Amino acid sequence: MASVRIRCLHRRFATILSHSVLPEPMMLNRSFWKGRRVFLTGHTGFKGSWLSLWLGALGADVTGYSLDPPTQPNLFEQAEVATSVRSIHGDIRDFARLKAAMAECLPTVVIHMAAQSVVRVGYNDPIETYSSNVMGTVHLFEAIRQIGRPCAVVNVTSDKCYANREWVWGYREDEPMGGRDPYSNSKGCAELVTTAFRESFFPPDSIDRHGMAVASARAGNAIGGGDWTSDQLIPDLMRAFLAKQSCEIRNPSAIRPWQFVLEPLRGYLTLAERLSEDGARFASGWNFGPADLDAKPVSWIADELAQSWAQGACWRHDVGTHPREAHFLKLDASKANACLDWHPVLPLNQALEWIVEWYRACQTGVDLPRLTRKQIERYEALLHN
Repeated sequence: MASVRIRCLHRRFATILSHSVLPEPMMLNRSFWKGRRVFLTGHTGFKGSWLSLWLGALGADVTGYSLDPPTQPNLFEQAEVATSVRSIHGDIRDFARLKAAMAECLPTVVIHMAAQSVVRVGYNDPIETYSSNVMGTVHLFEAIRQIGRPCAVVNVTSDKCYANREWVWGYREDEPMGGRDPYSNSKGCAELVTTAFRESFFPPDSIDRHGMAVASARAGNAIGGGDWTSDQLIPDLMRAFLAKQSCEIRNPSAIRPWQFVLEPLRGYLTLAERLSEDGARFASGWNFGPADLDAKPVSWIADELAQSWAQGACWRHDVGTHPREAHFLKLDASKANACLDWHPVLPLNQALEWIVEWYRACQTGVDLPRLTRKQIERYEALLHN
């Protein structure tokens, strides 16, 4: 892995020196995705819905496998995501159903996003959290192994998979896995499962024999319109603002790596493209995090959104007793910058404007399917610029 990183960095720096300017972010290859069979788990969730819409816009043939949308309301229904994907209702822990669905799809790309995704739910129901996030991942990889068809696999975990030491610098891909709460720990376990299956059954140095290129993706706090998850900062703020109420915030001084939802999704898609082209080189763990300046305190996000929303929007510190959460968390995405030509293109302040625009549309009755797709188009336009 170290030699791959060094080769990537040398190639990147040579390009910079030869052109004297930073290269443009790598565009998604539309011809690669046109008609490509993609198996996407968790497609009814917040990130899964955005990814389903984007894959549909790219022309991919998407089969989604998931339980019902996890919230009411939800982006899957509000943005009419079902029109972009073939939906299969199923639990990632139902191995027989999962394997049958995957065998019918015969994907060349698998993106695994189905998970229990909320830290506080992990405290309330650790069994559900571990069974979904750990055994669900085991079921996915075992289904891929038994079907035995070549494919590129991106397992999406979390920035919280690392053993958090409250460092002021970002975690790199070779840092130890960990997590002190059930959710974070389950994501660290999912990373270990990914490594075990890759090394045991899909080793990169023999990919010509088995054809499976397996990577994991760890993203920062993905934010955007259509997120209605409970006990999450921006959904909580938007619900309160829509209801003309003050929002209670647990940890206003906590610092997180905020990024618009399409930023890490572009990372997953770019990674899938590279795995399909050169699996031996890219089959590893990858961070997709924002620029350092966009790792901001919770209070900063809340203030910016309240000011943008206006109409008396406000928040207050919830001083009650709450389960422990990490105070400081950042990702180092240097590897993705250098080896995938991936780096953020949407500044955080602009991302917050897009979020306010989306939730304002809920308030005023604007066409949400059209607006959501329009934001994807706008984001793609940023890549061209």
